[in-house]
Amino acid sequence: MVRFFKKSSESPSSIEQKKVSNSLESNIQEMKYLFSYKHNKDFSMRSIKIQFNNKEGCLFYYSSIVDGSKINMHVIKPLLENEGSTVANVVSIENIKETKEFSKVIQNMNSGKVILFIEEDASAYAMDVADFQHRSIFKSENEPTVKGPQDAFTESLNTNLSLIRKQLHNNQLINEGIQIGERSINEVNMVYIKDLVNNDILEQVREKLKDISVDSIRNVEILEQYIEERPYSVIPTVLYTERPDKATAYLEDGFIVLLMDSSSACLIVPVTFWSFFHSPEDRYLRFLYGNFTRAIRLLCFYLTLLISASYVAISNFHSEMIPPDLLLAITASRERVPFPLIFEVLIMEIAFELIREAGLRIPNPLGPTIGIVGALILGQAAVEANIISPIIVIVAALSGLSSFALADLNINFMVRLMRFVFILAAGAYGMLALTGVFLLFFMYAASVKSFGVPFFSPMSPHFLSPEDTVFRKPVKKELFRPGYLYPKDIQKKSKS
Repeated sequence: MVRFFKKSSESPSSIEQKKVSNSLESNIQEMKYLFSYKHNKDFSMRSIKIQFNNKEGCLFYYSSIVDGSKINMHVIKPLLENEGSTVANVVSIENIKETKEFSKVIQNMNSGKVILFIEEDASAYAMDVADFQHRSIFKSENEPTVKGPQDAFTESLNTNLSLIRKQLHNNQLINEGIQIGERSINEVNMVYIKDLVNNDILEQVREKLKDISVDSIRNVEILEQYIEERPYSVIPTVLYTERPDKATAYLEDGFIVLLMDSSSACLIVPVTFWSFFHSPEDRYLRFLYGNFTRAIRLLCFYLTLLISASYVAISNFHSEMIPPDLLLAITASRERVPFPLIFEVLIMEIAFELIREAGLRIPNPLGPTIGIVGALILGQAAVEANIISPIIVIVAALSGLSSFALADLNINFMVRLMRFVFILAAGAYGMLALTGVFLLFFMYAASVKSFGVPFFSPMSPHFLSPEDTVFRKPVKKELFRPGYLYPKDIQKKSKS
């Protein structure tokens, strides 16, 4: 049976294009209709007699997202008692916006503002009294450091902006808002230093944000998937961080930071391969200590990406490369194992991924315990049952543990996915296939660009830079900003 539904007499777009009337009663009825007055429990309205012009007025707001005491003290009380010539002169609210369109009224209302309509006035006045609930500032859980600031972003946009401005005292620091979304209109804040950022890159990011046509984007985690140039690529082109000090450091080099409400992190664009390996702690530590941690991190990158595949290739196809004593030990350990070597490696790699995912989803008090106990029991039982050999446990453990040294979530997933591709290639044709696949992957990565910036800059192609790629120089020797950004001021004011 087919049902036919009655088409709405007015579409949302036609309603939102209406102008504010000079009739208070007409505006009240329009607001009641737009915000479903009888059904919307937290939609509130209050009629008042305005003192300074002796006219009737009406306030509208969502009681769940505003500060009620602020409305009473700074809006209602001044309107009832004070004399003046305009609303702005009477109301003691810092931010007052006047609008003549209901589309702006809806947007301001959803942003936590109180709306004032006045009889015989064809304008609506939006006053900021928002009080959205959010967490207090805590330590960064996903990007911890031993030395340096410990605060992290929260889900409050204003709090996040204050954390950045607290560290970066610069009158050229610009916070530009861009509205996105058709049904739920949210604001993306582009933060940059005006006298450093490259205008072409800035305009490219601005246009990409304005071109987004979608019902709603709630946070930067979803926004990231709309602004990246290759959504099907395994290689990330946007940097995600929850640390204000890291965002500030990139701003000082001419990068652009994107912030949104409801996100306890920010996006940094454009980025290069090296950005995903740099930690704020590298700069807080002394020169040699910081470079030592980077060397460990790059070693871990190799181990987690290629150690399992290299073991499969060498053991299956190039056993002459293994010293005789070690080869005999490997052969003896695999004597009673019924599966091919590649199958053993895949079993352990998949098991490690299962334990990792289970540890993340289990409640915090149990997560680490389940992960450690699960890995020990699983590995020991598999060895005793002759399903896998002991050396495979060591290889898989090295591969899995090394991946934890890569703190950035996107690069971590890239490495974990590519690890399986390399293992399959090594199991097919040994080092020949592994080398070929690695070269293809490297060539593909070299072709990737992030908002026009080559992925391996400034090493390839070469650009003038602070030479902070694989290893960094002493802070006093860093004289330039990244040349691949073409900043307006490439030279840092640094004295050697």
